[in-house]
Amino acid sequence: MPLTDRFLDIRRDPHSEELLARGGDSEAHSVLQRVGFIAVVRVHETYHRVPTGLADRDEDSLATGAVARLRAAGYHVDCDEDYDINTGPTMYPATGSNLVHLAERIREATTTDETAEALTELTAAHDGILAALEEVLTATADFHDGLGQAADPHIARRLRYVTDEHLSVIRTDLTDTRNALADRHHPHPGRSTCTQEVPTTERERSAVCACPPPPRPVAAPPPPLSASLRR
Repeated sequence: MPLTDRFLDIRRDPHSEELLARGGDSEAHSVLQRVGFIAVVRVHETYHRVPTGLADRDEDSLATGAVARLRAAGYHVDCDEDYDINTGPTMYPATGSNLVHLAERIREATTTDETAEALTELTAAHDGILAALEEVLTATADFHDGLGQAADPHIARRLRYVTDEHLSVIRTDLTDTRNALADRHHPHPGRSTCTQEVPTTERERSAVCACPPPPRPVAAPPPPLSASLRR
C-alpha cells in the first residue's frame, strides 16, 4: 500500500465552503462512508463531501467523528482546528467482514468440500447472504415506491430489475458451483496438506514426502536484437 494512502485532509474548501475529505485508501473511504460522508468519484481522484441540507453543527459533528475514527485506525489526518478533538471513536460492526472471512476460508481450503461449505453461507436458500441481499434490495425498492419524487418509481423498478435479473444470475451460478464442488470430494492438487509420508511406489530413495515436484520456471525469452546489431 502506498504511504500516501495513509494521509487524509478534512477541511472546508476556502472557495465553496464545502466540507470535504480528501486522500486515503478504500479502508479510509469506508470509515468516511460509515460516518456519513458521500463519495464523489472523478477521473483523477475520489473525495468525499457531507450530505446536502445539513446544518453547520451537524457537518462539524461528522468531521469530528471522521477524524477520531480515522486516527484510531492508524491514519494521519490533517484537519481544521475545530475538528481536532480527542474523542473516543465508536467502532461500527462491519457486516462485510463476514464475507472477508469466507474469502479467507476459500483461500485456505485444501478440498472441494471445504470450499463448498464456505459457499453454502452465500447460497443457502433461506438464510444465506445472497438471500439476505435480495431482501435488502426488495425493501429498498418498496421504500422508494411512495417516496414522492418523480425519479423514485424508476429507482424502485431498477432495484427490482437488478434483483430479478442480475442477482438471480449470480445466485444461480454460485449455487451450481457450490453443488458441483460438493459432489467432487477431491483435494486441491496445489493445496493438499503434506503428510510427510513416502509411498512404496516412490522410485527416488531420497524422497521425504509424496508431494509432486515444483513446476519448472519458464525461462524468459531473450531480448530482441537492436537495429544496429541486426545490421
